[in-house]
Amino acid sequence: MSKTAPLPGKVNLRTPEVMSLVQAEVEKHYRSPLVEYLQGTGGCLSAAGLTVRLAKAFGFCYGVERAIDLAYATTKVFQDRRIFLLGEIIHNPEVNDQLTALGIQRLQEHGGESDLDDLDGSDVVIVPAFGAQVKTMARIAQIGCQIVDTTCGDVMTVWKRVRQYRREGVTSIIHGKAWHEETKATASRAVGEDGSGHYLVVYDLAETDLVCEYIRRGGNKEEFLRKFQGAISPDFDPDVHLQYVGVANQTTMMRGETEEVQRRIRQAIIDRYGSEKLFEHFRYFDTICGATQERQDALREMLDHRKLDLLIVVGGYNSSNTSHLAEMGESRLPTYFLKNAEKIISTSQILHWDLHKGCEVLTEPWLPDGEVEIGITAGASCPNNLIEETIQRLYELREVDVAAILPVHGG
Repeated sequence: MSKTAPLPGKVNLRTPEVMSLVQAEVEKHYRSPLVEYLQGTGGCLSAAGLTVRLAKAFGFCYGVERAIDLAYATTKVFQDRRIFLLGEIIHNPEVNDQLTALGIQRLQEHGGESDLDDLDGSDVVIVPAFGAQVKTMARIAQIGCQIVDTTCGDVMTVWKRVRQYRREGVTSIIHGKAWHEETKATASRAVGEDGSGHYLVVYDLAETDLVCEYIRRGGNKEEFLRKFQGAISPDFDPDVHLQYVGVANQTTMMRGETEEVQRRIRQAIIDRYGSEKLFEHFRYFDTICGATQERQDALREMLDHRKLDLLIVVGGYNSSNTSHLAEMGESRLPTYFLKNAEKIISTSQILHWDLHKGCEVLTEPWLPDGEVEIGITAGASCPNNLIEETIQRLYELREVDVAAILPVHGG
């Protein structure tokens, strides 16, 4: 394809003309009149013995909406250029497939590195909502590509904190998933362009306890490094780099667990150095995403105050915040984590993601006969149209047309 010279500097994608086109297309792809109606009428629908109840907060957050808007705007503004996306814009397969249908090509990772070899200075590269690693951004800039950065503001707040830790000579202990794009991006900021900083990623409280034990008493360094291989900065030395620590997090983790990580590490520092030296050796800032917390709180409220028979969680299987909603649900009642309505096969069979096995499993039977109340929530990367399709499918199982039982539907 013929190439034109790259555009210098920043380009304003959010002009009124462009955004009016984007809004129309985004609404066409993701809007749900049914969900909007339910949101305005208490979030509850009942017919044929089946009651569906929506959590008060679910689905797209502002950061996700912004990322999608910018991706759509990119296709309007740079129509004569190749457009690439680093991995996935968000963790939802339907949304990513839609962007592919718009002509946006995906840049995959190989061996932990983004494949940028085919890029040249006339290309446009979209950075996803999770952000990207420092070295990746530097190489894209060096190539001369036009960059459209959709990184979420909450993620950048975490980056600000770990940069501060690095400047103060403090190791970042990141509560998150070491393999997740956001955590890898955050870890790269903790190390910095000059490689002077250090980090360690803890996935859960069990790993946190291992770190706390090492802070208190030391231990077998080689064994510790083997345990955290792939989750520590280059040349990490626990005897040195666990003396001054600051806790940060992947923004989509469970707030309660992150707070417990903070409490346990704080206590380990006190046990090692004494409370009078706590603020010399320990830092902590609350950097949990507000939208993530809002969805967790809404689900907790529904679980606490509604007598549900089961819960359906809709969203991408690799979505961290959605997975945590499923974890919350399955601790209380039968919970089915679905990426779309097609997974509801029949009244007796449902195909859903098993968080423990890491694969889809078929459950039968799953839907009780008679009066049933089903709670529905969705992760911050799930569009409303997928929630609508799930609700419609549930009522199809009871031979009910949702449109026929609503006073207002469509339009």
